[in-house]
Amino acid sequence: MMISTPCLFRADASPRMGIGHVMRCLALAQAVHAEKGRAVFLSHCESQSLHRRVETAGIRFLPLGERHPHPADLSTTLALLRELQAAWLVLDGYNFDPGYQQAIRGAGHRLLVIDDMAHFPEYHADLLLNQNINAGQLRYACGPDTTLLLGPRYALLRPEFLTWRGWRREIPRMARNLLVTMGGGDPDNVTLRIVRVLHRVRGIELEAKVVVGPASPHTEELRQAVDGTDGRLHLLANVTDMPALMAWADVALAAGGSTCWELAFMGVPSMAIVLADNQRALAEELGRRGVVVNLGWHEKVTPTQITQAVTRLMADGSSRIEMACRGRELVDGEGTDRVLMRLCGERFRLRRVCEADGRLLWEWANDPTVRRVSFSPEPIPWAQHVNWLKARLEDPN
Repeated sequence: MMISTPCLFRADASPRMGIGHVMRCLALAQAVHAEKGRAVFLSHCESQSLHRRVETAGIRFLPLGERHPHPADLSTTLALLRELQAAWLVLDGYNFDPGYQQAIRGAGHRLLVIDDMAHFPEYHADLLLNQNINAGQLRYACGPDTTLLLGPRYALLRPEFLTWRGWRREIPRMARNLLVTMGGGDPDNVTLRIVRVLHRVRGIELEAKVVVGPASPHTEELRQAVDGTDGRLHLLANVTDMPALMAWADVALAAGGSTCWELAFMGVPSMAIVLADNQRALAEELGRRGVVVNLGWHEKVTPTQITQAVTRLMADGSSRIEMACRGRELVDGEGTDRVLMRLCGERFRLRRVCEADGRLLWEWANDPTVRRVSFSPEPIPWAQHVNWLKARLEDPN
């Protein structure tokens, strides 16, 4: 895959807004960068650590003083698109209304809009991406030239997650390691409430790693709350290797946003707390499908409910096995590449076979048409197929 001209990414971050828009754009920007393309960020970002995070990934970061609906936002974006001769603008944020989108396309630029809620009366984009599990149930009013990319099939994961493809999680009978992450901002400091609840959890062996996001204003208060927990709770700030933490965790307690896709991919049995309106439908559907335990809106969930949910899930090995399997089935780690193919205008690509392809290959091999033209017309048993695929994957030839 190759993008010959730059891609401009327009997303913002703040404690109230969170950093999810920037982080999922970063996943796609890193994929562009890995394919020898050039990615540039234009962002109104209040977090210097997030600014550094983007630049550390090799992506140019340009700060923006005013954000839409201030007219300087659109004029600056259009000027930069012309200067860069950019192939695409990737737009991620709830304030980029139809007028903003129309102005971009009217100037002759290709546009990818990343959305969550279908909250605008109309959309103007070449590509419209909603990676949420309920995306197919939403009604998007857009033109016939707009291609919809809907569902977790297009979940954007950063490169550090993709190195864990094929990793097998071991599910202990009794969980011990708990990961707590309430997103990049957590303006209402739900993390502090959880820390206070975990202080009082008894009857189970528990070690918790509590992640505070780069846009959070509560780091020092949380640090004081974690002190004196006899090593049971650890506060981690500016985490750069989230997949390793998720691999360490037996269970996670997380916000109901984009982190859900990362946890699902890593097979982490999780409990979700809804921190924002745009997370409600996602958490409810994931809960209905048994991928997470949905604890609901953060202001309504009680300390007792959190305590019971944590102790119950950590003790229930069979439920954790089922949740881990459903998560990996939902998010296969190919979403970023699928979106990148669309940006490149490619319909096909080649990649190496992996163990996760086993069931699809088995279904193909047992298709009646395939069996009729095979040496043996009998269906191939699953166990035989698994052994065959394992031998092929291990064969250096």
